[in-house]
Amino acid sequence: MSETVLLVGGGGREHAIARAVAPDCDLYACASNRNPGIADLATETRSIDETDADAIVDFATDVDATLAVIGPESALAAGVADALDSAGVYAFGPGAEAARIETDKAYQRRFMRDNGVPGCPDFETFEDMEAAGEYIDDYDGDLAVKPAGLTGGKGVRVTGDQVTKAEAKAYLRDADYDRVVLEERLVGEEFTVQGFVANGDLRVTPAVQDHKRAYEGDEGPNTGGMGSYSDSSPTLPFMDADDYEAAVDVLRATVDALPDYKGVLYGQFMLTADGVRVVEFNARFGDPEAMNTLPVMETPFLDVLVAAREGNPLPDLEFSSRATVCKYAVPAGYPADPEAGARITVDEESAASAAAEHGTDAGEALLFYASVDAQADGLYTTTSRAFAVVGVDGTITDAETIADAALSGGDGLRVREDIGKPSLVQRRIDHVERLRE
Repeated sequence: MSETVLLVGGGGREHAIARAVAPDCDLYACASNRNPGIADLATETRSIDETDADAIVDFATDVDATLAVIGPESALAAGVADALDSAGVYAFGPGAEAARIETDKAYQRRFMRDNGVPGCPDFETFEDMEAAGEYIDDYDGDLAVKPAGLTGGKGVRVTGDQVTKAEAKAYLRDADYDRVVLEERLVGEEFTVQGFVANGDLRVTPAVQDHKRAYEGDEGPNTGGMGSYSDSSPTLPFMDADDYEAAVDVLRATVDALPDYKGVLYGQFMLTADGVRVVEFNARFGDPEAMNTLPVMETPFLDVLVAAREGNPLPDLEFSSRATVCKYAVPAGYPADPEAGARITVDEESAASAAAEHGTDAGEALLFYASVDAQADGLYTTTSRAFAVVGVDGTITDAETIADAALSGGDGLRVREDIGKPSLVQRRIDHVERLRE
């Protein structure tokens, strides 16, 4: 039976999902924005807010969808997976209760503690911001201050790094959060491992390192992610196989404690002097990490979806032995004061030419649209990340060369140039070596 897949979401992550499934199915998509890359791959796209469960179910019913993939966390929190499942459309994504592993950071930490999931930092949760401020004053060390709910990756403040203790307390007073989590600051190198989960099975993907800071050298405010890289093996240059397996063990313990979980389970980890610790979990693909993972996955993503729906063991995953470097192009002023409305030029042929000129036989450049305003006379920036280019080749250095060449010549946009550069990768290696000493 041919499959009809409904994709919910319109960002770069969802463009990567669309590219992965479109060759093997009849694809439909809905989102609050129009992603031109997804539109080119889908039979039909419809403008629907990602949190409007009823409208999404109506669309799925109209097109006789047999599967659905949910991209953004906002849709999961709104119960879109629950609504689709109830309507008889298998949704590859957790229901709202299971998605609390991401959407409620206080629940997330209590879940880890109560179920003995390894890698949990010291933490306390607060509803009284004055009491939270007293805890900040009394704590012997630095803290990560995290709103309990969703903040798009931009709500965390870290004392001793981004803010002073006084600034952290002022942040809590001014932000008007209902609940916050205060946890020990983890010092080390961050990395992500994403896994496919269904029917109690876990299948893991290569590690990826994202770069949240806005500017070169890990400076500036946090963003939704300026870019990321993966290596030609499951690990990253600053990790060893034991580090990777420690992260996988955390994911396995989490799945064992959530036997009905389905979808993507994303673990964000910190490799510290004391081993692998958990920064957070997400209940969906990362953005940009999906753009590193899916292009090098040789197992058809649709095979994973069908096995999950049918209750079968998930297929073993195979990945090509290639590295990836993803770089996001963002509007000027992003993230503090982004300038919307600037005309941008995206040349897919130039990206392909860059791969041919700067890569090996295994090299390619892939374009993923994220948030662009598509008008009759062209594409314009919004206030969010515009598009990403992923270089793929045998080494991180070669993949970065491709991504860099493919991004040259953009107007009205800014790119974090250092992602994937040998000097920055070496800094990561040196940092972990100092930690291990």
